[in-house]
Amino acid sequence: MDNRRPPLAPAFQSLPEYVHHWARTTPDRRAFTFVDHPAPDSRGVHRTLTWRRLDVRVRAVAARLAEEAEPGARVALLCPQGLEYVTGFLATLAAGLIAVPLYPPGLPGQGDRLTAVLADARPSVVVTTSRHLGAVQELCDRVVAVDQVPDAAARDLEPAGAEVAYLQYTSGSTRTPAGVEISHANVVANARQALSAYGADAHPVTCVGWLPLYHDMGLVLSIAAPVVRGLLSVLMDPVAFLHEPARWLRLLATHPRALSAAPNFAYDYCASAVTDAQKAELRLDGVAALINGSEPVRPGTADRFQAAFAGQGLVAETHCPSYGLAEATVFVSAARPGEPLRRFALDRDALAEGKALPARPDDPRAVLLAGCGTPAGQQVRIVDPVSGDRMSEGEVGEIQVRGPNVGRGYWNQEEQTRRVFGTDGRLRTGDLGTVLEGQLIVTGRLKDLIVVDGRNHYPQDLEATVQDTHPALRRDRLAAFGVAGGSGERVVVVAEHTRITSLAEIDVPALVRAVRAAVSGRHGVRLADVLLVAPGTVPRTSSGKVSRALTRERYLAGAYAADGAA
Repeated sequence: MDNRRPPLAPAFQSLPEYVHHWARTTPDRRAFTFVDHPAPDSRGVHRTLTWRRLDVRVRAVAARLAEEAEPGARVALLCPQGLEYVTGFLATLAAGLIAVPLYPPGLPGQGDRLTAVLADARPSVVVTTSRHLGAVQELCDRVVAVDQVPDAAARDLEPAGAEVAYLQYTSGSTRTPAGVEISHANVVANARQALSAYGADAHPVTCVGWLPLYHDMGLVLSIAAPVVRGLLSVLMDPVAFLHEPARWLRLLATHPRALSAAPNFAYDYCASAVTDAQKAELRLDGVAALINGSEPVRPGTADRFQAAFAGQGLVAETHCPSYGLAEATVFVSAARPGEPLRRFALDRDALAEGKALPARPDDPRAVLLAGCGTPAGQQVRIVDPVSGDRMSEGEVGEIQVRGPNVGRGYWNQEEQTRRVFGTDGRLRTGDLGTVLEGQLIVTGRLKDLIVVDGRNHYPQDLEATVQDTHPALRRDRLAAFGVAGGSGERVVVVAEHTRITSLAEIDVPALVRAVRAAVSGRHGVRLADVLLVAPGTVPRTSSGKVSRALTRERYLAGAYAADGAA
């Protein structure tokens, strides 16, 4: 698969150069707006930086950072979501330093990861805000609070130091987090690729996002892409979205040609949680594109979201299933806005054998997947994960990627870099997929495959069956994984119950029987263990995906009790 697009103009080598360009050519246009929600019933307080103000703030903070660290040193970003995060990130790059996008101490469930990343990156200085200064000073001797640096500190700086722009730490879904070295050229290239894929190179859009800025998709779509194209980026805090998902939809409705992205659970959450009264004030007919980067992307999620908001004018062709990973900066392949969602019903048994054969969509043993479009200015091929031989259309294998957006390797991990990034410029993604009718279809993670009696089973396929068996099961908050047993691999499911249902209200034995029967009937798999646990118990990665690897570790360590434990 190969789909090249011409580069956007003007062509600069780094994001700070683009900021300076827009500050000179369109100084009074809005660059970034952060919408704060200080109270539960808040409709949003807007704070905005024009391109001129952004340029001044970037140069001021960059000058301050240059006093604290030598070129090429790492700078950890421990800012909350907001304008200070944007400024701190761009200032780090402008100073010739290497940014490490992170988050302030105290983020629920992420304390151990923060400690591990800081130990690995060894930053020379930390960037934060006044509100978090006390907590951050306990982690690093040198701390710069973005909001305490005066405009008067601004001066012109010649970018110097490392070729690397930032270290994008992987979300940790299958292994200990590792820092991907993203160069200035990588991030500019991927921003251009994304803009082209979603039509933002030809038609102006407004980037609207609540994804965390320390996450690869949030950083590229909410900072890099709008900086390269000179677009307005409207940000909100992820917690504000979780408290009231209608806030995100209001921003989509009030900004022309909004381009946004969210994981699978967010679309289902909006469909189930946004009230009719909230819908009544929304007009979504102007939305340009809604990106879903979950793996795999299931058509049912887009259908539920579309059904929920069609009355608000939402156009079905705005849904854009996409595929990407941190090692490729983020974006690899995308369905284009304006095109119908491509749906594929595949035979489950054939898929287990590595063949993508069509099935009837109404067949209960069919696997329904969405096509993730075509490559965004890069090459994608499917290979045998053992031999490396290229596979034919319809055969399932490992997805490999080559392009100017592919990172340089892992920070201080030479052996892993050689294994994953190779010597031929091709990135081994560790993801399984196939190509059908020119569409990339992602089927799962190579390391997550469960092998029972010689047959492959995709954990997300088992999870989809489980969560549909009982209304007390929380959608997308469960993990299926394999553990070693005396006669082969045993399959375990750990699932959260919904927040609105207490354990005392659930007939746990009946639920477990229903789950076992559904998985046995549809997949021919006997579950060795089914655990029902409290909401928030199944660990997630920094990007919000369930961490099957960590759930498995906790299960083996005895962190979960017997069948039906809470």
